[in-house]
Amino acid sequence: MTTTETPDMLQRILDYSSRADPYPLYAELRKTPVTRQEDGSYVISTYRELTDILHNPHLSSDVRNLSRPMPGMEARATPAFINLDPPEHDRLRRMAMRHFGPPHTPGLVAGMEDDLTAIVSSLIDGFAGKEQIDIVDDFAYPFPVTVICHLLGVPREDEPKFRLWVNAIIDSIDYNPKTDPKEKLDNGVQATKDLRQYLGGLLEQRHGRPDEDLLSRLANDDGPDGRMTDEEIVSTANLLLIAGHETTVNLITNGMLTLLRHPEVLQRLRDEPDLVVPLVEELLRYEPPVHIIPWRAAYSDITVADTVIPKGSQIMLMLASGSRDPNRFHDPDRFDPDRRDNQHLGFGSGIHLCFGGPMARLETQIALTELVRRLDRPSLVADPPPYRRSPVLRGPVHLHVAQGGGQ
Repeated sequence: MTTTETPDMLQRILDYSSRADPYPLYAELRKTPVTRQEDGSYVISTYRELTDILHNPHLSSDVRNLSRPMPGMEARATPAFINLDPPEHDRLRRMAMRHFGPPHTPGLVAGMEDDLTAIVSSLIDGFAGKEQIDIVDDFAYPFPVTVICHLLGVPREDEPKFRLWVNAIIDSIDYNPKTDPKEKLDNGVQATKDLRQYLGGLLEQRHGRPDEDLLSRLANDDGPDGRMTDEEIVSTANLLLIAGHETTVNLITNGMLTLLRHPEVLQRLRDEPDLVVPLVEELLRYEPPVHIIPWRAAYSDITVADTVIPKGSQIMLMLASGSRDPNRFHDPDRFDPDRRDNQHLGFGSGIHLCFGGPMARLETQIALTELVRRLDRPSLVADPPPYRRSPVLRGPVHLHVAQGGGQ
């Protein structure tokens, strides 16, 4: 398997015109598992090679190991643990997990099921009398953002402010200096600073005042690994606030879109609510919320599919392509909630496997179950719907659905 330069294919995938259906382009890209771009970066698109490199100890998540600096990185603050390598990554992840899941708080996620169901029910109650709803604005966004605000201890009334910040940050993730205005990057950098300053202000109020929210717990916890610094806590909260709802918004919205495109599966879920568990796993494979990890770095020379990737090279991981690889999944372009051995890459793999995956799964399971149960003859108003600009975190910006058989 040889490395070829295929900049046109990658640019076609990144171009907004491909956002509604990038999968045929992924199929073309997979013909060469590793491709070298004109700027010296590398793109990996096949399941085996993606899983191998995600478990490769010579792969770095720390931007400081890139031989060519990423635009705007010099202006960004302390990275979150998702963008660090062992042992720093492992230490900070352990410290965060003490308050977010097993073994120290094993019942946190499962114990929220009743509260999550109540939030979902309240949102759906608000659909009464409406012939048309927007699954994004009316449901998929307010649901997880309410949850993550509660977990972190962020005032819900401040949500409009950090929604603007988060949108600017997400929009700047895939900044391309050749094609994008500098304003796109500048807005993302400024939003990052503003959000961190806001979280830092909340954190100052938590010191010496233990409470149940995550900011308070991190600010006052002395565990086996000691206590996080304020900068580390702010970076962790920033990560959870962005990743904790952005991916779930996309997963819920992509899920409802997929069910409306497959009415036989929608009806089956209505009749068999327990189907939702494997169904969400198939959604994570078939229409994942995260399509691309836009950069990783090589600690040293790495050989992938007979291609040597030099030390310091930027590596782009096409996760959604890997989850549609026919060499790993039978009939990969078919949505099949009965699929077995579904080891998708929807939440990544390796040491950086999505920290909030259990919460996102439960939120989506409850959301889709209740939407399918309670919506009256839902149908798509537009297909495809309008999509967000980002090819990294891919999902509709709006999903208008008619109720009662109307259009």
